[in-house]
Amino acid sequence: MTTRILDDALDIATAIVQRTLRGEIPRPEIHSFFDPDTYTASHIVRDPGGNACAIIDSVLDFDYASGRTTETSATRIADYVTAHALQTQWVLETHAHADHLSAAPLLVEQLGGRLAIGKHIITVQNVFGKIFNAGSEFARDGRQFDLLFEDGGTFEIGGLQGIALHVPGHTPACMAYVIGDAVFTGDTLFMPDYGTARCDFPGGDATTLYRSIQRLLALPDATRVFVCHDYKAPGRDEYVWETTIAAQRGANIHAHEGIDEQTFVAMREKRDATLSMPKLLIPSIQVNMQGGRLPPPEDNGVRYLKLPLNML
Repeated sequence: MTTRILDDALDIATAIVQRTLRGEIPRPEIHSFFDPDTYTASHIVRDPGGNACAIIDSVLDFDYASGRTTETSATRIADYVTAHALQTQWVLETHAHADHLSAAPLLVEQLGGRLAIGKHIITVQNVFGKIFNAGSEFARDGRQFDLLFEDGGTFEIGGLQGIALHVPGHTPACMAYVIGDAVFTGDTLFMPDYGTARCDFPGGDATTLYRSIQRLLALPDATRVFVCHDYKAPGRDEYVWETTIAAQRGANIHAHEGIDEQTFVAMREKRDATLSMPKLLIPSIQVNMQGGRLPPPEDNGVRYLKLPLNML
């Protein structure tokens, strides 16, 4: 006989999903945008009974070779919100992304809403603040965001109910957002045929990721799962970013039901040792640890990013 570990936040998340599935509370309408350059899926979550919405994991386009940013991906989101007369209440980040720059401040400026992330962004800010020698002018208390979610922090999008779940492992600050019958997992889970996130960044840990994944897999089978990236597993022709908890539990190649913690950790650590750093890690972390804000202009009016040598 096993003893269930009490998890009040997960119980609340499960209740939200179940009530949505029974039709007692609204089921969110979700429209996704895919950026093939960074393999990122951004999501707009809408209250079907009104015009309230949230934006999750937006992208600011960045060309590393030229150092130029463009707003094509963000404009697609803003145009959709405007065309459908939506009111943005939240701009949510699942974590400080290492593979794309966030467009969150741009979207908040254009569309309104509160910018939020998990409270452990402070840990990320402290670690990478040192790596990039950010100096005392870089606040490392999360003030760049309007709200830092605790594990179990609840929120609303019009008539939709949501809850933030802390799911560390890929990074210390990773959050999943359960909204109605949907969960937005960030990088914690990918599509079942691609598996799970790497854990070799500073503060990452494969054992912690395994336990976070088990927490998500305890949600009801019919929970819709929306991932942040799809890298199109071998043999699949199309990019996809929606699945279910049942599909993850039954078929995730790294973490399906029956894979124990020791086996997962050994696989994850072996696989991570073969992976190269993400192409946009250095610019992405510098920007995203500041809530998506670009560095301030220097005395010549130009913004600069740092390139730490032999550090990562």
